[in-house]
Amino acid sequence: MTNAADGLPRHAVLAAAVLGVMGSYAMLRDWERFGPRLLAHPTLMAVDLTFGAVLLLTASPASPLAYATVCTPLLSGLLYGWRGSGVFTGLQLIVLLTVFRAWEHRPGAGANALLIAGFCIGAGIIGVTLRNLMFRFGTASQALAEATSRLAVAEAVESERARLAREMHDSVAKTLHGLALAAEALAGSADSGDPATLKRQAATVADAARLAAGESRALLCDLRRHTDLTAPPETDLLTELRTRTADFQARTHLATDLRHRGGPPVLPRTTARHVLAIALEALENVHRHADATHVTVELDVSEHEFALRIRDDGSGLPPGATLDDLADLTRTGHFGLLGMTERAATLGARLLLRRPMQGGAEIHLTLPLPAAAPHTPRQEAAHA
Repeated sequence: MTNAADGLPRHAVLAAAVLGVMGSYAMLRDWERFGPRLLAHPTLMAVDLTFGAVLLLTASPASPLAYATVCTPLLSGLLYGWRGSGVFTGLQLIVLLTVFRAWEHRPGAGANALLIAGFCIGAGIIGVTLRNLMFRFGTASQALAEATSRLAVAEAVESERARLAREMHDSVAKTLHGLALAAEALAGSADSGDPATLKRQAATVADAARLAAGESRALLCDLRRHTDLTAPPETDLLTELRTRTADFQARTHLATDLRHRGGPPVLPRTTARHVLAIALEALENVHRHADATHVTVELDVSEHEFALRIRDDGSGLPPGATLDDLADLTRTGHFGLLGMTERAATLGARLLLRRPMQGGAEIHLTLPLPAAAPHTPRQEAAHA
């Protein structure tokens, strides 16, 4: 204000400085509200140009204040591209020419005016370049977000397919296998003509068919229903295992012992469901493949770890049966072992397939407590 005359010129300079600073602050503070208005009405940039012209006319091109004029071409390039940058840079150059004529008597005014003009042109070009870079970055970010979204959807679909495959294998597939065996026995007994035998085996086939239908319906209901908020958040695994092992022993006539050490094996509902499915799959493998006479199920619960061991006295593991390679399990048709491995990986647990020295086979599941959230699978195989 030192170069402004008393009266109206000095008040005009003061008003221009205050309004320019407050307007810039308001734009930065509430850009989400004012930015779209500025984009929709480029003439509002003329207000900023006017405030800068008043200050420049008062301060002279030799003042440090004159270098603030490069902000107008820079901002116009960022907001409006080449056309807006060209218009407002041209207007700024006209203002500089007018200021130079008003202050040409002052030493250094011409050189400073020329220097500021060069800065204005460069600022306009920089603004447009930054605008183009931001648009390209935004396009690339959007493409990356879309690709990430597609990958997430594909991963979710693949995860659901794997879950359905596990559920089908652990329920309907086993029942249908039993149904086929019962039907074969019925066909073999047809020649004997014993009505009691035929009636009993026909009833077995009918029971197996009804069980398969019920399991299929339960699987479909599980797919359609939402999360049951009324169900208890935790499950007493010991009670569930007692019921299932008793049913297994009654159905297969295979001696099954359940042993428990440590505290109560109370697990979150989802975790208990996966652990129970692993245990039942291991028992079914013993019944179908091991030719065993005795099975032992052990629960060992410590302060920081839950362990489940299922050991039999059968013929042992088939050659090449390991948990190291999921692709190999798929290729060789060991879908039961594959499902067990995937369930353990979902829980963040460690699943071991062992050959004890005394013979038979052992499945060993170790789960940290409290149960970890699902994360990257950890798979290990050990051979004793």
